[in-house]
Amino acid sequence: MNDSEIVELYWERSENAIAETSKKYSRYCYYISYNILHNNEDANECVNDTYLRAWNAIPPRRPDCLSSFLGKITRNLSLDRYKQYAAKKRGLGQTELVLSELEDCISGTSDIEQRIDEMVLVENINKFLVALPKINRIVFVRRYWYLSTTKEIAEQYKMSESKVKSMLFRTRNELKKHFEKGGIIL
Repeated sequence: MNDSEIVELYWERSENAIAETSKKYSRYCYYISYNILHNNEDANECVNDTYLRAWNAIPPRRPDCLSSFLGKITRNLSLDRYKQYAAKKRGLGQTELVLSELEDCISGTSDIEQRIDEMVLVENINKFLVALPKINRIVFVRRYWYLSTTKEIAEQYKMSESKVKSMLFRTRNELKKHFEKGGIIL
């Protein structure tokens, strides 16, 4: 079943919408959530919560890209759950590491996720990403959107882990310069 048919099921308020969403996107949503939380049970709960959020959001919304819509919901739910753990001093490692890496180019904020979601930053980040060479863009998005480890990225794209780290370091520096050039002071 294609995405527009699934969205139509939501608009019809058919319970099959969730079943079809799960069939097509459960692994995708789980991957996003697990990379943030590193806990099977919590990742599965976030995926199920994603379906509920989608059910409540469609209608009135009609997402252009269902995978991105679901991915963003899953990511936000997982980051919220991560913040709850962090507040309880249960650090999960990878997520904190990714956020600390981004602090170098987006400094001066105590809540990076909230700042990134602001429209001006999103627009500038998208402009920046479009201008990157394809492999740099893919590696950057895999690391900072999907929270893949540098080892996973290196294995998937057949490069050394040090090359991935170097690419990410350079890309973060370019992003910082892009922000400064655009007059965005963070």
